[in-house]
Amino acid sequence: MYGQRIRELRLERNMTQDQLAKELGVTQKNISKYELEQLDLNTETLIQICRLFDVSADYLLGLKDY
Repeated sequence: MYGQRIRELRLERNMTQDQLAKELGVTQKNISKYELEQLDLNTETLIQICRLFDVSADYLLGLKDY
Protein backbone atom coordinates (compact mmCIF):
# COMPACT_ATOMS: atom_id res chain seq x y z
CA MET A 1 0.00 0.00 0.00
CA TYR A 2 2.78 2.47 0.86
CA GLY A 3 4.27 2.19 -2.63
CA GLN A 4 1.07 3.21 -4.33
CA ARG A 5 0.58 6.09 -1.90
CA ILE A 6 4.12 7.40 -2.39
CA ARG A 7 3.65 7.31 -6.16
CA GLU A 8 0.27 9.08 -5.96
CA LEU A 9 1.61 11.79 -3.65
CA ARG A 10 4.67 12.29 -5.83
CA LEU A 11 2.63 12.58 -9.01
CA GLU A 12 0.09 14.95 -7.39
CA ARG A 13 3.00 17.31 -6.82
CA ASN A 14 4.42 16.80 -10.31
CA MET A 15 7.65 15.37 -8.92
CA THR A 16 9.88 12.91 -10.69
CA GLN A 17 11.40 9.98 -8.87
CA ASP A 18 14.75 11.74 -9.17
CA GLN A 19 13.42 14.92 -7.56
CA LEU A 20 11.93 12.96 -4.67
CA ALA A 21 15.15 11.03 -4.26
CA LYS A 22 17.12 14.26 -3.94
CA GLU A 23 14.66 15.59 -1.34
CA LEU A 24 15.06 12.41 0.72
CA GLY A 25 18.78 11.93 0.18
CA VAL A 26 18.37 8.52 -1.47
CA THR A 27 18.82 7.23 -5.00
CA GLN A 28 16.19 7.28 -7.73
CA LYS A 29 16.50 3.50 -7.77
CA ASN A 30 15.41 3.38 -4.13
CA ILE A 31 12.35 5.51 -4.90
CA SER A 32 11.43 3.08 -7.66
CA LYS A 33 11.85 0.16 -5.26
CA TYR A 34 9.74 1.91 -2.60
CA GLU A 35 6.96 2.49 -5.13
CA LEU A 36 7.10 -1.15 -6.23
CA GLU A 37 7.35 -2.23 -2.57
CA GLN A 38 10.55 -4.11 -3.29
CA LEU A 39 12.32 -2.16 -0.55
CA ASP A 40 10.91 -1.56 2.91
CA LEU A 41 10.85 1.95 4.30
CA ASN A 42 13.07 2.54 7.27
CA THR A 43 11.75 4.73 10.06
CA GLU A 44 13.77 7.80 9.07
CA THR A 45 12.62 7.66 5.44
CA LEU A 46 9.01 7.09 6.51
CA ILE A 47 9.14 10.21 8.67
CA GLN A 48 10.79 12.26 5.91
CA ILE A 49 8.11 11.26 3.38
CA CYS A 50 5.29 12.02 5.82
CA ARG A 51 6.73 15.47 6.55
CA LEU A 52 7.43 16.24 2.91
CA PHE A 53 3.91 15.36 1.77
CA ASP A 54 2.19 16.42 5.02
CA VAL A 55 0.51 13.05 5.58
CA SER A 56 0.39 10.68 8.53
CA ALA A 57 2.30 7.42 8.72
CA ASP A 58 -1.07 5.70 9.14
CA TYR A 59 -2.15 7.07 5.77
CA LEU A 60 1.09 6.20 4.04
CA LEU A 61 1.03 2.66 5.39
CA GLY A 62 -2.61 2.14 4.42
CA LEU A 63 -4.04 2.07 7.93
CA LYS A 64 -6.25 5.10 7.23
CA ASP A 65 -7.72 6.43 4.02
CA TYR A 66 -7.28 10.13 4.81
